[in-house]
Order: sequence, then C-alpha cells, then structure tokens
Amino acid sequence: MGSGNLELIFDRVGHFGRYQIFIYFTCAFQNISCGIHYLASVFMTMFPKHTCRPPGNVSQILFHNTSLWRLDDIWTLFPTGREDYVVVQLEDGEVWELTRCYRFRRDNKSSLNYDYNGHKSGFSCLDGFIYDKSKWENTVVTQWDLVCNREWFAKLIQPTFMFGVLLGALVFGYLSDRVGRRPVLWSTSIGMHVFGIAVAFTSDYYSFLLTRFLLAIVASGYLVVVFVYVTEFIGMKARTWASIQIHSFFAIGTMVVALTGYLFRTWWIYQIILSTVTLPFVLCCWMIPETPFWLLSEGRYEEAQIVVDKMAKWNRTSTCELSALLSLDLYGAVGDKPSEVKKYNLLDLFYDWKIGTRTLIVWLVWFTGCLGFYCFSLNSVNLGGNEYLNLFLMGAVEIPAYIFVCVGMDIVGRRNVLMFSLISGALFCGVIMVIPKGYYIWSVVATMAGKFAIGSAFGLIYLYTAELYPTMIRTQAVGSGSVVCRVGSIIAPFCVYLSSVWLFMPQLLTGTLAFVSGLLTLRLPETLGKPLTTTWEEAIKLDEETDSSSGKLFPTANDGMLERTEVINSGDSGLS
Repeated sequence: MGSGNLELIFDRVGHFGRYQIFIYFTCAFQNISCGIHYLASVFMTMFPKHTCRPPGNVSQILFHNTSLWRLDDIWTLFPTGREDYVVVQLEDGEVWELTRCYRFRRDNKSSLNYDYNGHKSGFSCLDGFIYDKSKWENTVVTQWDLVCNREWFAKLIQPTFMFGVLLGALVFGYLSDRVGRRPVLWSTSIGMHVFGIAVAFTSDYYSFLLTRFLLAIVASGYLVVVFVYVTEFIGMKARTWASIQIHSFFAIGTMVVALTGYLFRTWWIYQIILSTVTLPFVLCCWMIPETPFWLLSEGRYEEAQIVVDKMAKWNRTSTCELSALLSLDLYGAVGDKPSEVKKYNLLDLFYDWKIGTRTLIVWLVWFTGCLGFYCFSLNSVNLGGNEYLNLFLMGAVEIPAYIFVCVGMDIVGRRNVLMFSLISGALFCGVIMVIPKGYYIWSVVATMAGKFAIGSAFGLIYLYTAELYPTMIRTQAVGSGSVVCRVGSIIAPFCVYLSSVWLFMPQLLTGTLAFVSGLLTLRLPETLGKPLTTTWEEAIKLDEETDSSSGKLFPTANDGMLERTEVINSGDSGLS
C-alpha cells in the first residue's frame, strides 16, 4: 500500500482516539519496567565502607584517639576514599590492624597503641569483611564480597547488562519484522517478569550475572519494538509527540528505582519489588492486537480489517474499508509490478565523502548522547547529599527535556536544537567541574541541567537521523545509529568508574565529546520543512539547500502527513 493511503486510515478512524490512547498508555506503562531494569544496578552494586574481619572475638577497639566497643560503631569515623586502619585487641591478647583489604598482626602485644613501629605480619582478608549497613542492609557486593581484588566483578555487572541490551535490540528488532510486533511484546514482557524475579533468587555471582544478561536482552527487545508498535497505531497529527514522549515513561522508571531503593535496603527484596511493575502488563497484554500495518504487509487483510473495525468502534467513528484502499494500490497505476529492488547495506552509508562525513557525525552524536545519558544517571549517586534524591531528579528532568524537543524542533529546526543541546551539555559538564567540593546542591543542579541537555539531544537524534537519509537506506541509518548508541551504553559504566582516578573524569570525557559533537553538528543539513528524500541526489542536495532554506519553514498538511508516515513505514526495522 502507498503511504498516503495508509494515512487515510487514521483520517477515517482517528489519529489518536480512545482506542489508540488505551494502546499507547498500556504499552508505555511497560516502558517504566525497562527504565527500572536498566538502572536497578545503581543501588544493587553500591560499595559500602568496609574493613577486614579480625580472626577472632574482639575485646577492645581503637581508632586514632577514640576507643570503641563494637566494630559497627567505627563507620562514622572511618573514611571512604582514604586508606586508614582500625586497631583491635582480641580476647586472646593478639593485636591486629584492620584495613579495607588487608590485616596486620603486631608481634608486640604489650600495649594497645594506635601508632606502632615494630614488626608486624600481613595477611589477606581470609575471614571475610565487615560492612557498613547504615545505608544498605545487603547488596550484591556484600552478598558475595565483591571488594578489593574482586571489585572488578561488581564493575562488570552493568557493562554486561548493556551488552545484553545491544544483543536484544538486534535479535528482537529482527523478530518483530518476521513474526509480528505483538508476539515480541508478549514474550519480552513475560521474560522481564520471570527473569526479574529470578535475579532475586540467584545463589551465586555467575548465575546472577547470567540472569541479568537474559533480563537485559528481553528488556531491550521490548523497548525497541514498542516504539514501532505505538507509532503504527497513531496518526501523523499525534505521532511525533507520542513517539518522543514514550521515552518519558522510561524516565519514570528511573524515578521508581530511586524511590524503591530508599524504601527497601535489601537488594533481593528491592529487585522483587521492582519486577512486580511488569505484572499488570503481563496480565492484560493479551488484549493488545497486532498492528494493521504489519498484518497488511504480510497479506493478512481480514485480520487487519478486524483491528481497524475495532479501532473505529472504540473511537466512535465510521470504519475504513481496507479493500477499497487495497484496490487502489493493487490495480491502479501505482500498483504496477515494481522492478527488482536493489539491496543496500551498511557500506552504502558512505555513498560519497559528503554522505560518509554525515554518517560519522550522526554516529558520534548517537554515541555521545547515550554515553552522556547513562554517565549522568549512573554517576548521580556520587554527587554527595542524598543519592536517592539525586537519581530521582535525574529521571524527573528528562520529562521536560522531551517536551522541549517536541516544541523546539518544529520552531527553530532539528539541527539548531541538537547543536544547542550538545553545546549546553558540554558547558554544564564544565560548570560541574569548577563547583567547589562540598557544594553538592549546586553540583546536583548543574548535573540536572546537563542531563536535561544531553537527554534532549538523545531524544531528538532518532527522528533527525531518519530525515537525513533517503528511503532505501533509512532503515540501515537509524539501525546503525542504534547499535553505536548501545556501544556507548556499554562504555558508560567504565567511564563512571574513572571517577576513582579523578573525581571529574566522567564529566571531562562527556563534556569533550558533547562539545565536539555540537560543533560538528553545524555540518549537518537542516531538515525542517523539507520533504523526506528518496534518492541519493536529493539527500546530497540537502546540504546545498540548508543555507538558502529561508523560504518554506513548515511543511503543508499533506506533505507532513506523507513525510511522517514514510518515516515509520520505511524505518521500522531501523528503529528497532
């Protein structure tokens, strides 16, 4: 079917009527679960203050000039980032110095002094560790002693999850085009609930890592397919806002993680509570139908007609006879048998030096947006103050960011909004770096501003990429950008871990990339008010028209309708 005829379905049954509203919010609610699982590890992998456990019962404790009776009382005095030790005397008279990763036995037992210059023997923490439980009763770090020489096991948890996100996007994006959107949404939702609960009952680190990896695959599968699903149910008049604002529900998931982490301080209880958010959708997912666009593409016309009739009934409008629309395409001039279509691949994104340069810039923006997005979120717990409130605010600030994108991109253009967002994100990274230590409130405010800016760029790049390439390669363009984006999400946790080398290393890396990306964005053409390109010549001409496009700023109603529809119909697989 032609894209114009497809859009006539929404003109008849409604662009965003009651049926589409039901479908949209049902599926968007499940997007909250994706946001939850993507960031749940923020609190599960917290590194509490800790010290070696002594090899016996303690009779007396000494920390500098302070005498204590219980080791649990030392945490208000024990530093986090500086190596220090506590002196304990055991019931058998032995004196030990306990540090974060080692313990030393003093050979001279005559006096219990903090300073000691005599001979002492060093040992590893064979009896385990003592952890500060003032914030978290239990985390995966304390569960399996992922500290000291095992600390890198804990730091692998989030990157491994993000690798599963990359794999899930590739697998389920492909399956959604082969078996349909609805089966993928069903299977991934059930998988999120099952694997989410299973994570809480894992008995060792490796099964925990594997189960989280499987959870990432299905969560990513849902996230990429639901975007295509809802856009195929919504008409042009509401499609842009609806498709971008669906990311707001992911942000709500971040806020739920912060709230749940504040209320439940045992990691497996915390994980079970978070996984129950998926349950309402699992119980009612049987009510959502397959999209009529996919059914028509598979030749299942009767099933598509049933869906359209149901949509019209819910929206209290007259139905649309698909047979009439099909006859226009199948027997009219536009329905003549098409010639053989050339297959395109990733190398075609480097058609010539102009298109190749455009592709590299777009990929850099995808990478920077995703890297900054997760760096700001994951690093929010290191800003000082209340880490739960910090993460909650990082999620909350995304919602106005997406509203800003929706309003700004149709007023000043896609390129201008993207450039402004990236440059602003770089500037706020610089502001964070010059804020004196201890002014954590200002650090949080600056970080929120940076997350707002990067989130705006991240939300816009989907649509902008689709508009920069011709129809026959648009799928590959958006799909390749999504893959580069996932690479950024894998690297983001390692970027955050660099804060142990220098506190502001994440901001330095993110800010530098954002500034360079923002400047390079000036080399991209503006697509506001221009029809979607269908040939390489038209795509290249975008660069030439950018400087002289002061005439037509907005598309007409019909042009806009065809453009938006073509983005969805020709780019399904890419968006996945």
